[in-house]
Amino acid sequence: MNTPANPPAALAAQPPTERAGTPARHAARPLPVDRWLNTLGAWTLGIIWLAPLLYAIWTAFHPAEFSTRFAPLAPLTLDNFRAAWEAAPFPRYFLNTSALVATILAGQLVLGTLAAYAFARFEFPGRDVVFALVLVQLMIMPDMMIVENYRSIHALGLVDTVSAMALPYIASAFGIFLLRQTFKTIPRELEEAARIEGCGTLGVLWRVYVPLAKPTYLAYALVSVSHHWNNFLWPLIVTNTVNTRPITVGLAVFAGTDQGIDWAVISAATLLASGPLLVAFLLFQRQFVQSFLRAGIR
Repeated sequence: MNTPANPPAALAAQPPTERAGTPARHAARPLPVDRWLNTLGAWTLGIIWLAPLLYAIWTAFHPAEFSTRFAPLAPLTLDNFRAAWEAAPFPRYFLNTSALVATILAGQLVLGTLAAYAFARFEFPGRDVVFALVLVQLMIMPDMMIVENYRSIHALGLVDTVSAMALPYIASAFGIFLLRQTFKTIPRELEEAARIEGCGTLGVLWRVYVPLAKPTYLAYALVSVSHHWNNFLWPLIVTNTVNTRPITVGLAVFAGTDQGIDWAVISAATLLASGPLLVAFLLFQRQFVQSFLRAGIR
């Protein structure tokens, strides 16, 4: 049987790499060495990140003599948590922190929603310039404004109050930007339909935009709560008494050298301070990840 001089048209139309088959596909795959290096790097970074947390857990649940040595059969105890709870007013610290993050989040959601709706759907002179000025806040570190913020808080007579800790963070440029981008993706036809049904401006915002932006609200709320729960520098500056200190400042005072260094009790106090966030993340980690994906954060 004679072989045709010219290959069939279908075979000739295929690119050389596709006709070659196996070599081209194998060339696109990562080398085993690269895969092993990536895996090793990921495990190394994970261990480095987990090491302090694992040490704190080990130290908090074992007697003080096991703080510097590992013994698999070491006895478990809750005395460290009891000692930490009794040595400092942690209930008051938790109350102050909860009030702080709730106040900041409520203010950010209200102001961010109204500002984002105005920037997304209203036409007014200088809108883009004003929005650009809002975004400038993202480029300024909050620590740079500490002196001026303290002068303003002192002039208002709010030093050593929860309001003093919350006021500088009530307006969030990141929240406004995130909600504006979400509102711009909502079809205008839904707004027009709501207006036909008799909704006013705020009615459209409440009945159309806010429900459709729930994943974005959830994502931003998680970021805001976790950030301000762990905020330390500004509360340290504007608080002077136990009645207003948040958990981060209280923990720093508790772990001061004048109290003596007992790593078991300090680790127990650290877990008490970070425990609510850890538990919340473990319980809602699926919603946490999905909210970021739906909100478009990469």
